[in-house]
Amino acid sequence: MTDYVIAFWNVENLFDVEGAPLDRRPDKVRRALKVGSASSEVKGWTQTILDHKLAQLASVIGRVNSARGPDVLGVCEVENRHVLEQLAAALAQTGRQYGIVHADTSDERGIDVAFLYDTAVFQVNPAEVFSHYIVKRTATRDILQVSFRDQRGRLLICVGNHWPSRLGGQFESEPFRIIAAETLAYFHERIVQIHGKDVAVVAMGDFNDEPFDRALLQHARSERSRTKVTRATSPSLLNLMWPVIGLLQGTHYHENRPGVLDQILVSKGLLTGRSGYSVRDESTTVVIYPDMVKAGQYPQPRRHGRPSCPAAFDPAGFSDHFPVVAVLSPT
Repeated sequence: MTDYVIAFWNVENLFDVEGAPLDRRPDKVRRALKVGSASSEVKGWTQTILDHKLAQLASVIGRVNSARGPDVLGVCEVENRHVLEQLAAALAQTGRQYGIVHADTSDERGIDVAFLYDTAVFQVNPAEVFSHYIVKRTATRDILQVSFRDQRGRLLICVGNHWPSRLGGQFESEPFRIIAAETLAYFHERIVQIHGKDVAVVAMGDFNDEPFDRALLQHARSERSRTKVTRATSPSLLNLMWPVIGLLQGTHYHENRPGVLDQILVSKGLLTGRSGYSVRDESTTVVIYPDMVKAGQYPQPRRHGRPSCPAAFDPAGFSDHFPVVAVLSPT
């Protein structure tokens, strides 16, 4: 049976064009534009710049899975459904027709989490899509849960995450990520209550924390030990990114230090195979192609940036994060 390739990528500032209709803009950006104050997020975005950004993203995504593209792709830092539709169109080169799951949220930057999925492989029931934004006095980032069913009806639940950033300091901002981690753990518990202990759950995203940070270990209940997950009495998740740390790779760089902020976590049912799927051992990788890497001593991502910040804007760039990939096998 064919394996399923699951991927996640923080695509960095995938914004609509500056002159886009206001009904396509998130509330905060819309309010700023109405009073004549162009948001720095969207200022300078032309269709030419957006088209090139989309082509850059598609050139990477299209190389995954032997040039077939992933079966399911989670993304974050997207402004609206319109840019997702354009990204799906840019991926026509893969021969796939990608469907979209997206929920507008109240993030203060106007960026969301979403999924693209091959409609010939998986189906989605809109009634089984749940989105919740994390509140730290004001709304910031969201968690998006989607139930996918393959052609044989096997259930795969994916939970996309983009946790609050470290802006303002790692430890000063940590309580906000702990709130997000507790929310993810609650989502997982609720899923198990509804679908049983062997349900297939993949939590993926930009967690803005490392696998060894306490938000993930203590509050999201993610482990590095397969046995601890399979024998746990409370729902827990195996973090597939621990081997990547051992390879000294990073998905994001800060001050030239690699960090594994982008991660894929899997439930007990994906380790035992009793969910109908099993995760392939050692299949989890960071996607790093030579053209995605910034020149210099440190193999950090070649970021794209945004046109309103010329010093950090590179039209030939991609994102300030590398994608991550895991492979599931039907059982």
